[in-house]
Amino acid sequence: MSDESDGPMWPPAMFKAFQETGEQAVEKQQELLKQMMGGGMSGMDMNQIGAMSQTATFKTRVQSGGRISIPDAEREALDIEEGDIVQTVVIPVKRNRSE
Repeated sequence: MSDESDGPMWPPAMFKAFQETGEQAVEKQQELLKQMMGGGMSGMDMNQIGAMSQTATFKTRVQSGGRISIPDAEREALDIEEGDIVQTVVIPVKRNRSE
């Protein structure tokens, strides 16, 4: 089997949905920045602003039982400790198996 799995593993329609969602997120971030720069933060919760700056993107392997690990550097940077609840978005990148 050749290693052609560097491309996306999802159907084109799903990829388009991911792309649209990403574009919407960028638009929302731009709106927020305009509000912040224009002094229009009266309706903004500081927790919302803080949550936007506390994100990390990394690749990890799925372990036995479906477990994934958050690398040390990301846990430290985001002050994540055992027992904390985090939100994840999972996008398959590469499959290492023969089908």
